[in-house]
Parts: sequence; structure tokens; C-alpha cells
Amino acid sequence: MSPVPMDHHEKMRLRAAAFRVTRLYPGPVGEVLSRELLSWEEFGYRLGGSQLVMRLVDHVLATPLAPNDAAA
Repeated sequence: MSPVPMDHHEKMRLRAAAFRVTRLYPGPVGEVLSRELLSWEEFGYRLGGSQLVMRLVDHVLATPLAPNDAAA
């Protein structure tokens, strides 16, 4: 099984989730998740289907921000 490059849309979703996750989960948890998502985006390949990572992206992008965080 050879690595499959991500398309532009997948990379942009990862980047958007990486910046949003720090507002959903402030502190060290959000920072670790953000760095992990940015690493996946920078690497640019889907490994093993990346199911867990893409489920995390879906969760982060679908979870509403608190009203005071939405303007930040």
C-alpha cells in the first residue's frame, strides 16, 4: 500500500481545524491537537486511511464555538 497524497481541499480542512481547535479546547490540549493537525497537513499524505485524524477534523469543524469565542 503506497501513500496517497492529499488534495488541496483536504489540506485546507486540516489547516482550518488546526486553527479552530485551539478555540474549542484552550490550553495544552488544543495546542497539541493543533500541532498534530498542522503536521498532517504539512506532510501531505494519507497514511492508513487517516480515519481517526479525519474524524477529528470533522468533529472540530462541526462543533459550535461558545458565543464569546466566535468573534475571536
